[in-house]
Amino acid sequence: MAHYEKRLEGETIYQGKVFRVERDKVELENGNTSIREIVRHNGGACIAALSDEDEVYMVRQFRYAFGKELWELPAGKLEPGEDPFEAAKRELAEEAGLTARHYTDLGVFYPTVGYCTEIIYTWAATGLEPVPQHLDEDEFLTVYKIPLQKALEMVYSGEIQDGKTALGILKLADLRRQGKL
Repeated sequence: MAHYEKRLEGETIYQGKVFRVERDKVELENGNTSIREIVRHNGGACIAALSDEDEVYMVRQFRYAFGKELWELPAGKLEPGEDPFEAAKRELAEEAGLTARHYTDLGVFYPTVGYCTEIIYTWAATGLEPVPQHLDEDEFLTVYKIPLQKALEMVYSGEIQDGKTALGILKLADLRRQGKL
């Protein structure tokens, strides 16, 4: 038998630019009720770009919520109705100043399953070519090329703490090891 919860009623308690927060009353499978607070998010797209020299393009960006710079793969939020693959290609160009001849789907990632609907769609990019970088007016970052093996070490040592980045690098390295990139 599959476990479930059934929404009985709900209300929006916050509506922002990036997400909204809802409070729902749910019926549990044993017949009791409970409250769930859910962050509704449009999702995001992430891209692991690998150079011909086995270097991963990464960015360092200050993240206000954590009060520090983090290592990340190029990524960004989806606009309502935006195609995730097109968003990933857009973020690669905007943040890293790159486009690619080949893209490989790395699947989806649910970063916060307990209370958030965000889904991050991830691709690998190879056959890279430069294009003009064009950051958003409120976006400040530095682009780095990190050898893939070094990026793996950064994941395992905890230097890379961003979940989408760690998972993207692990999947990228596995595909590279299998000769699929």
